[in-house]
Amino acid sequence: MDLNNDWPAIRSHFSKSFASSMHAAIASVDSNNMPCLSPIGTLFLNHDQTGFYFERYTSSLPRNSQSNNNVCILSVNSSKWLWLKSLYKGKFEQSPALKLYGQLGIRRKATDSELRALNRRMKTTKRLKGHHILWDDMADIREISFTKVEVMKLGKML
Repeated sequence: MDLNNDWPAIRSHFSKSFASSMHAAIASVDSNNMPCLSPIGTLFLNHDQTGFYFERYTSSLPRNSQSNNNVCILSVNSSKWLWLKSLYKGKFEQSPALKLYGQLGIRRKATDSELRALNRRMKTTKRLKGHHILWDDMADIREISFTKVEVMKLGKML
């Protein structure tokens, strides 16, 4: 899979993954070269091999980016239908998991367009108490530039 040529398919995969698991895992490396994982439910991919996430609950990602801004993002399509259908056929039509490699960029205030994207994603929970507790005060985003994509292989199933 090629990052530039397959970017629409990568974005589609991430969209399906968020629909099934509501997050992606971002791995970073701390100042002691120890790996650290952060679940992120507010990751968005742009049209140009970049993305952003709302940086409200993450403490390790901003801290780790001071010494090493490299990240790896794992996105798994956890759809039961996809998995059951693939297990029945003995084959995945496409990988249920992708890894994106990149670098964290600047932290800045979210634009109106980025806030609208967040509101669209979270609209099904808008009337719930927890929605307001978690997402009412989202204001800052962290940019990400991607450099590589890796398809997760699952033996003979893919």
